Formats: sequence, C-alpha cells, structure tokens
Amino acid sequence: MTIALLDPFDARALDLLAQSDAFHMALYPAVSNHLVDPADLQPPRVHFLGVFDGERLLGCGAFRREAGYGEIKRVFVPEAHRGRGVAKQLMAALEAKLQAEGFACARLETGIYQPEAIALYRALGYQDCAPFGDYASDPLSLFMEKRL
Repeated sequence: MTIALLDPFDARALDLLAQSDAFHMALYPAVSNHLVDPADLQPPRVHFLGVFDGERLLGCGAFRREAGYGEIKRVFVPEAHRGRGVAKQLMAALEAKLQAEGFACARLETGIYQPEAIALYRALGYQDCAPFGDYASDPLSLFMEKRL
C-alpha cells in the first residue's frame, strides 16, 4: 500500500466520495451530514490523500487547515477494504503532515452510528471534545480531538 496526494476530481476519488456520501446518507439525516464536496478538498486549504494498492484506490481522507488545528475530513474506506489497516495508515499520514506543518491539534466530527470509526479514533488517542468551528451541538455527532 502507498499513500499519496489525491486529486478530488480523479474518477477514482469521485467514485469513493460518492460511496462515502451514500454510506453516510443511509445512516444520518441531511442536517447531520457534514460532508464536503470535491471542490472543497483542493489545496491550499486542504490536504487530500489516497491509499493505493497499485492503481486501485483503497481509501481516502483529508485535513482542512483551520486556525490552531487541522480538521480531519472525508476519511472513508469501502467495506471490501476494511480490516487491512488502511484507515490507520491514512490517519498516521494525515497526522504526520499536520505535525510537519506545525499543528499541535487534530480535530474531527464523526457520527454516533459508526462504532468502528469511533473505536479507531479512540485507539489512536482521540478524546471527546465540544463542538468546534462552525459545528453546532448534534445528538448524532461525536466531536473528538488529539494533541499531536
């Protein structure tokens, strides 16, 4: 597996993002989905990565540069590729880049109906926090942060 920058308009990325959208829309009402569009995953504000097995895209994830922290966004691995450490490697790469850029904190929002994602984030050292940025309190959202 290799991790590399990903163009959000690459056909493979668009397909993966569409799968992610469908997955989240099946779990949560629109008001509780905080998905960003491909146009919002472009540099310079966003660092968007893909995990590849050759030419095949196994997963994606990004961080958005905010004042004082990086916000992890659009982490998604299709079910067929789960259980292979793809998300863990992706998170490590995102966190390493955040640290390299001088960020001391990573934050994220995830949904309460994603126990595997929550377990991964907790295993990586993320802890619950209050809503941040433009987020409002939402009973279907879990807000987390990690000191890098």
